[in-house]
Amino acid sequence: MLDFYKGKRVLITGHTGFKGSWLSKIMIMAGADVYGYSLAPSEGKENLYEISGIANEMDSHIGDIRNFDELKEYFDKAKPEIVFHLAAQPIVRDSYKDPRYTYETNVMGTVNVCECVRNCPSVKSFLNVTTDKVYENNEWVWGYREDEKLDGFDPYSNSKSCSELVTHSYINSFFNELGIAVSTARAGNVIGGGDFANDRLIPDCVRAAEKGDDIVLRNPDSTRPFQHVLEALSAYILLAQKQYEDKFYAGYYNVGPNDDDAVTAGRLAGAFVDSWNKLVSENAGNKAFKGHGIKIVIRPDGGPHEASFLKLDCSKIKSRLKWSPKWNIDDAVAKTAEWTCAYFKGEAVECMTDQIKEYYKQV
Repeated sequence: MLDFYKGKRVLITGHTGFKGSWLSKIMIMAGADVYGYSLAPSEGKENLYEISGIANEMDSHIGDIRNFDELKEYFDKAKPEIVFHLAAQPIVRDSYKDPRYTYETNVMGTVNVCECVRNCPSVKSFLNVTTDKVYENNEWVWGYREDEKLDGFDPYSNSKSCSELVTHSYINSFFNELGIAVSTARAGNVIGGGDFANDRLIPDCVRAAEKGDDIVLRNPDSTRPFQHVLEALSAYILLAQKQYEDKFYAGYYNVGPNDDDAVTAGRLAGAFVDSWNKLVSENAGNKAFKGHGIKIVIRPDGGPHEASFLKLDCSKIKSRLKWSPKWNIDDAVAKTAEWTCAYFKGEAVECMTDQIKEYYKQV
């Protein structure tokens, strides 16, 4: 799969983020000419972009996707063949605190990216990455399909529903006539090494492991389609390639784990605790290792509304693209704990590279 990208000009928005950093590293390893447009990482906070050192291996531009003129100028410079749009305000709770910024970034930012793609003759394949939360959530026990109603509840989810509709309109109004293959990918919650975001379960576990604090769970019974970040990225990478080669594959796709890996937050945290505490025992006496044993406490905080049950039906991508997950939830958690352990020992870059190689041996 990755051989296809050798020598291709690839532009990634949001390349300084968690997913964007992993995607950029994969594209660099594949031999692509990689361009990135994104906000700078939050100052004074740990981030995978700087830890991985990818800025020295790609063309990185720090900018805001709300600034159309600057974004258009960068597209003109990069002349990409393939565009991955990941830049977003991605946190549900933050969207309650600043809904206007969330909509400006996730909706008008998408409009700006679509406009740049429309006016960039070199683009042949464009993928807009949204979220599993774009659907009107009825708390069904079965998975949502791609033709379900789009109507996210909170400002983040709803802004991503709008991002989907913007993309659909541009496909019908412009991209089909221009011959540009365009898809959206609706992925579930991803985990993996290097995610330091606030209000996310695994990053909270990592911070607890570093400080020796308890892991505090707000909603231990909330069910989500958790998967390792490399699973979601492998679907994006395959989809962008397939539609580049044949527009038949362009469309709207759910990307998630197998049904039995849609688990509760409590189950996920428990798996991390088991994996982590095992690593703590194995590294006893290693002065370079600064992690501590951890445990879970339940403490509901009465925060804003978040869906309690969400599941995806991924039959379409499995059938049409022959994509399927390679790591189950326990594998994903173990790989996340492994990267965190490597990070505490100053070996994060090597671990990141090794995990990518290991994953793609199975693809």
